[in-house]
Amino acid sequence: MENKIYKTIESAIKHWYLPLIVGILLIVLGIWTLTTPLESYLMLSIVFAVGFFLSGVFEMIFALTNKHKSWGWSLALGILSIIIGLLLIMNPAISMVTLPFYVGFMLLFHSILGISSAYEMRRYGIMDWGWLMLVAVLGMIFSFIMLWNPIFAGLNIVVWTGIAFLVTGIYMIYFSTRLNKLNKLLKKMKKELGE
Repeated sequence: MENKIYKTIESAIKHWYLPLIVGILLIVLGIWTLTTPLESYLMLSIVFAVGFFLSGVFEMIFALTNKHKSWGWSLALGILSIIIGLLLIMNPAISMVTLPFYVGFMLLFHSILGISSAYEMRRYGIMDWGWLMLVAVLGMIFSFIMLWNPIFAGLNIVVWTGIAFLVTGIYMIYFSTRLNKLNKLLKKMKKELGE
């Protein structure tokens, strides 16, 4: 029984660095968005498209290499991010109109996944799982603001999108540190057991 638990944990944390890469990518995208508000909105939509596409690729790799409890949601999020990224790249004019919805739904999906992951971290005994939950809930609040009033969000898309990317990026980096902590704990337990 204990051996099965160890293998489940080990499988879930094997590639802890992939959420870190996604988080760093999203933070860089968020900082760029907030510091260059006068750039062309068309150019911004292309950058977002590439960001969605790359975060989808990394999210898919993470889901397929880690069969953690909510891996199916991670896989779905990765596929959705890739599809949205491709749609935005192929149709930048449409993306300018619908970008608040894209960002709002992606943030909402990430936030739901974040809440699920926070409960999972709690189950594994990570004491500061509440911070994961807090960041996920903040992301959910931002997503509701964007979806509730897309005209307002469209007027302030640079600010809202930048904040959304930053919040999601911070969450992903924090989540990866918790996975890394579990990884180190598992290695220590294996060493103690002489495996």
